[in-house]
Amino acid sequence: MKKLCYLSLFILCSAYSFAQQQDIPTPKPHQLKWHEAEMGAVFHYDLHVFDGIRYGQGNNRINPIEDYNIFHPDQLDTDQWIQSAKAAGAKFAILTATHETGFGLWQSDVNPYCMKALKWRDGKGDIVRDFVNSCRKYGVQPGIYIGIRWNSLLGIHNFKAEGEGEFARNRQEWYKRLCEKMVTELCTRYGELFMIWFDGGADDPKGMGPDVEPIVNKYQPNCLFYHNVNRADLRWGGSESGTVGYPCWSSFPYPYSHSNATDGVTDHNKLLAHGDPNGKFWVPAMADTPLRGYNGRHEWFWEPGDDDKAVYPLANLMEMYEKSVGRNATLMVGLTPNPDGLIPEGDVRRLQEWGAEINRRFGQPLAATSGTGKKKVSLSLGKIQPVNYYQIQEDITGGERIRAYRVEAQVNGQWTTVAKGTSVGHKRIESFPAVEAKSFRLVIEECTAEPLIRNFSVYHVNP
Repeated sequence: MKKLCYLSLFILCSAYSFAQQQDIPTPKPHQLKWHEAEMGAVFHYDLHVFDGIRYGQGNNRINPIEDYNIFHPDQLDTDQWIQSAKAAGAKFAILTATHETGFGLWQSDVNPYCMKALKWRDGKGDIVRDFVNSCRKYGVQPGIYIGIRWNSLLGIHNFKAEGEGEFARNRQEWYKRLCEKMVTELCTRYGELFMIWFDGGADDPKGMGPDVEPIVNKYQPNCLFYHNVNRADLRWGGSESGTVGYPCWSSFPYPYSHSNATDGVTDHNKLLAHGDPNGKFWVPAMADTPLRGYNGRHEWFWEPGDDDKAVYPLANLMEMYEKSVGRNATLMVGLTPNPDGLIPEGDVRRLQEWGAEINRRFGQPLAATSGTGKKKVSLSLGKIQPVNYYQIQEDITGGERIRAYRVEAQVNGQWTTVAKGTSVGHKRIESFPAVEAKSFRLVIEECTAEPLIRNFSVYHVNP
């Protein structure tokens, strides 16, 4: 009888433990691709790149480009674009198929304001096609950015057709259907896509927004959807600095990131930056920045008279990498093709330097290990040597389980704490004052279920 009671208690406890673990949110397969990519690029290209005027968001959202035939990138080379992004370490790339002007960079059958209208390439150009082909040629996952929140040609401002009365309401419904047809074209013509990104969201299909989520679900079931009021497969990290705050949890209290439905949230930007360790939904963070964001610049589009002084120095880019990828976010860098259709040479060089430096610092650890179900994971370097960086990765297929940890070095026979932290997720990278030691260990101080340590590694990085 006593054995039966013990057995029943064991089963009950096991079931409770399993139930607890089941409550941990986990990523969907396409979200895993987002984490594993770690870095991507977004290419901004539109009519106003050719107008000889510095980009002004407010103006471009309101005033249409009078002559669309100013668009003629006579040296267009999307291979060069993708090779440049890949050199930095980008695993995916996204193109602004349409932005605030409403002009489409593809052969649209529903939007006449597109490549078909141009004299360039006799109206037969398709930059979306060129872009996607280049991505696949170089092993980079292609994605498409669709800007529907603003359309200066059609008088759409923050999703709303200008004007009042029945005529405006009819235009609103017509615009919603137009957006749905454009999304259908982009989802069906270019093969499997990594992401469909609606700039500023796609709003509420019950209000002023189009009903685009079912289209993406039908034709691109494996791609990331970002975002509307019902669903966001990722979230903006709260700034355009290329960094996120720490801790940065992938869990989130809502299945969407930007919505009027987040009632009760007092500091939404803080929630975007840090997530919620107790959130029930997996909505991981994105850190974004334009490469040309230095010296007071913040350029998502190429601007006339540009020089290399706007390009971030390598030191700044590495800081971004460590404070984005190293904080459980995916980093997206904005690249700016010029009117010739090329990424400027200085930008290309900096991207190459960036990729080389990431590899120099973190391409080869001094030692690495893993562990399942262990709260202490140790590694030996074989000899005493200086160490000043560590990496930790959880197996996030089981969710984020670690809530607090410390990293220790064995110095003079004693274990000494060299770093402490909370969130890990896909990847945690941190530097600490150099310590000379032969052995290091990761100690899990708090977790919600058995730890799944995919990687614990240490490095020595020279300045």
